[in-house]
Amino acid sequence: MTQQGKNKLFIDEVRVRLTAGNGGNGCVSFRREKYVPRGGPDGGDGGDGGNIYFEATNKLHTLIDLKYHAHSVAQRGSHGSGSNKHGKSGEDLIISVPCGTIIRDWETEEILADLKEDGQRFLAVRGGKGGRGNARFVTSTYQVPRFAEKGEKGEEREFLLELKLIADVGIVGLPNSGKSTLLSAITSAKPKIADYPFTTLTPNLGVVSLPGYRTITVADIPGIIEGASEGKGLGHDFLKHIERTRILLFLIDMGDPVPEKTIEILEHELETYSPMFKEKPRVYVFNKLDIPENQSSFNKQIKKKEWKVPVFGISAITKKGINTLIDAIYHIVDEARNSEMEESEPLETRYVYEAPFKIYKEQSGFRVEGKRIFQALQMTDMENEEAVQYLQKVLSHLGLFRALKRIQAKDGDIIYIGDYELIYSGDIIAKNIAESRDKKKHG
Repeated sequence: MTQQGKNKLFIDEVRVRLTAGNGGNGCVSFRREKYVPRGGPDGGDGGDGGNIYFEATNKLHTLIDLKYHAHSVAQRGSHGSGSNKHGKSGEDLIISVPCGTIIRDWETEEILADLKEDGQRFLAVRGGKGGRGNARFVTSTYQVPRFAEKGEKGEEREFLLELKLIADVGIVGLPNSGKSTLLSAITSAKPKIADYPFTTLTPNLGVVSLPGYRTITVADIPGIIEGASEGKGLGHDFLKHIERTRILLFLIDMGDPVPEKTIEILEHELETYSPMFKEKPRVYVFNKLDIPENQSSFNKQIKKKEWKVPVFGISAITKKGINTLIDAIYHIVDEARNSEMEESEPLETRYVYEAPFKIYKEQSGFRVEGKRIFQALQMTDMENEEAVQYLQKVLSHLGLFRALKRIQAKDGDIIYIGDYELIYSGDIIAKNIAESRDKKKHG
């Protein structure tokens, strides 16, 4: 595939749906052994469903793989079996994403994670809990339980993944200013190079290796034009990739009619897009000094002028001035790295109490929201009378009936919990669960 073909496959935003593995069902079983007249319950637990994680890696630089695999499902847990054999838990699914990937909730657009470091993980959806077998419900007063829990369903959620490349240095300039040539001159990257605007259609990353195991990552950002901050040209699609860079390298073609005007255009577009760029360290690099006229103009116009930022003159093609530029950039990057480490503060751990459930009034009854209560309903075999009776005890233990009494719930009120519709009757909410479910199913 050509470099141009590869460029077309650069994907920096994608919507994905993840479904964690369901938990396995618990088993109802009793010992059947010769010479053991009263074998007790020995049903094993179901295995937990697999979780799904996003993991950052520096081996990827695009979200293309997720573009064509937009729905991922983790392995479910195996069911329990007799002789107290527990089901095997489902394997976790690890989804690799490039460093610099921001993970948002699709519906709320809330940022859930920002994966910057290689190996950093985020638990996206949690696998369902395995159901307990009947052996787990034996007590001194209840020795022959004939029910087990169903496996809990795994979480399902949609995410928006947005990639913002992470680099120490971001090269910005007008189209055809020589950014790709400079990147290829100082790194091992092989960007497409040609003598027409917008050769670079996607950001390119390269690594500069210096003596003493020192490195700098450099990003060549597609050319900026006037109005880029308003979406013109390649616009917002790639301006966002400069936000992560530690310093900015303004590359100016010394053959431009007025090089100072080029700097004004670049500065204006970056600051209009985001005020944060104003605070970033920067250097001005004037390119194409291999042309005698450009070298003469640089000596007469640029060198004699007082600049507020470091200024360099180079030829990316002949590599003139490259070593001096790289050495200076490394020291600026090193200062920026040290400054970031000093400013970073340790995360504060906070413990917040969260009520086990909340109750909301609705026209025909009440809606109950609470993870533990919904989990108990989901894992109950509604066709098994003993299982429903056990659910009744769980709901009572969680304080649901006391809460309903306090808000003056009446007999016949419908209690909504997730997709379930239950009928309230005094201290019993599980009494008509099966009828309520069948009514909803057929009605």
